[in-house]
Amino acid sequence: MNLEKIVRENIWQLKPYSCARDEFSGEASVWLDANESPYNNPYNRYPDPLQSKVKAKLAGMRGAVPEQMFLGVGSDECIDTVYRVFCNPGIDNVVAIAPSYGMYEVCADINDVAYRKAMLTEDFDIDIQAIFEKVDQHTKVVWICSPNNPTGNAFSRNSIEAICAGFAGIVVVDEAYIDFSDKGSMVGLLYKYPNLIVLQTMSKAWGSASIRLGIAFASPQIIAIFNKVKYPYNINLLTQNYALEMLNRNSEVQTWVDVTIQQRQAMAEQLAALPIVEKIFPSDANFLLARVTDADGIYNYLCNRGIVVRNRNNVPLCKGCIRFTVGTAEENTNLINALSNYGK
Repeated sequence: MNLEKIVRENIWQLKPYSCARDEFSGEASVWLDANESPYNNPYNRYPDPLQSKVKAKLAGMRGAVPEQMFLGVGSDECIDTVYRVFCNPGIDNVVAIAPSYGMYEVCADINDVAYRKAMLTEDFDIDIQAIFEKVDQHTKVVWICSPNNPTGNAFSRNSIEAICAGFAGIVVVDEAYIDFSDKGSMVGLLYKYPNLIVLQTMSKAWGSASIRLGIAFASPQIIAIFNKVKYPYNINLLTQNYALEMLNRNSEVQTWVDVTIQQRQAMAEQLAALPIVEKIFPSDANFLLARVTDADGIYNYLCNRGIVVRNRNNVPLCKGCIRFTVGTAEENTNLINALSNYGK
């Protein structure tokens, strides 16, 4: 892959801002380089701009090296950075599966990049031909969310690899829900496909949505460009420290994942037994998409009882569907009990 031909010319030539902490590495006892206050340690100091400790810990857990990792303020910053690096506003376009995560399209609109939708099949499988039919000489990125939101299913590795091999631009695979799936991550294929970017997050399985930490895995060449574009200290010290704390609780997090998968199966069986539920779609995530008899009515009914779910009735291919996040056993029981009394 000739990366120079894919990256925006101004970004390729960009001379990044050099912050004080970029110019020194090692240990020091006197810090007089960044015009910081000498008081209120450690919060008076700028955080590590490259988040070295977090990346080192994550690398060993995700089968990558730190040079293959970019940390963003949630996956949203990673998504926006893809647009800013690869897509010329008003000229280039991207292709994304549909239905899928809405932030890809929002970021496209913000960056003035045309957004083309390649519909999934009726059973929510990826349609490779539909994707390639949307591609032209100005297509820079293909977006694939797997496991997908809102459908819940993960796509076969063969399908994703076929897109990576057949597309000359960047393929982004968003794995926000990968910890709940047995399909396996694409991170191990970064060496095989230099045009591949894999997104993950601390928001789902790690139970840390409020710290806003997303991860992009890619070739060291792509990550180096991302680091040129990002704001110098994008991940604050509090987030870095808390991320390290959570990464040290990996066994506990795995227990949460196991319990969530068990609860997902139990919820699926209980929902399927309700007369108002017409279909439960297979899920590799921490939620279930269900087609019901009256999506709007059931959604409003649940809201009035303090149970908030996600109405997907107006999403393409999801007519009549509601998305149910898998909660604790108690929360799931409250949901099923409320649905059991709908219409009575």
